Amino acid sequence: MRNKKVLFITQAAVIAAIYVVLTIFIAAFNLASGNIQVRISEALCILPFFTPAAIPGLWIGCLLANLITGASVFDIIFGSLATLIGAVGTYLLRKHKFLCTLPPVISNAVIIPILLRYAYGLTFIYQGMDLSIPFFALTVGLGEVISICVLGQILLQVLNKYRGMLFRNGEEK
Repeated sequence: MRNKKVLFITQAAVIAAIYVVLTIFIAAFNLASGNIQVRISEALCILPFFTPAAIPGLWIGCLLANLITGASVFDIIFGSLATLIGAVGTYLLRKHKFLCTLPPVISNAVIIPILLRYAYGLTFIYQGMDLSIPFFALTVGLGEVISICVLGQILLQVLNKYRGMLFRNGEEK
């Protein structure tokens, strides 16, 4: 019982650390935040497919990454919440290899555009109409599709081969 708790905490901590490192790396290319973002660390949102420890790991990793990269307080709270919601959704859909990639895409495409518009004041005006939220939903959603549905699906296929070695925690399928 104690070993399971230690393993859970260790897995969560490692996932959080990897999320932070990947986010800082992609931030150097100005792709970790803003209206066009491909946060490659979001590919890790596939990890609840393998272990529930990924849920707190992803949430804490996103929270720390947002703090380190200078996000607004609203982004630190609600951006991290979007990742948490996505991670929980992935875990709940873990029996479906493709569907489990959709909750992070949806949660980020819904929450992040509101943050971009109101927490950061970013706008997209077309012919006098404020289309910021739909435009940012499209751009953030596409970035999430690249990060999770493409990179995450590749990560899922690779890690699935080593599942027993990497994710021994009683959550076998």
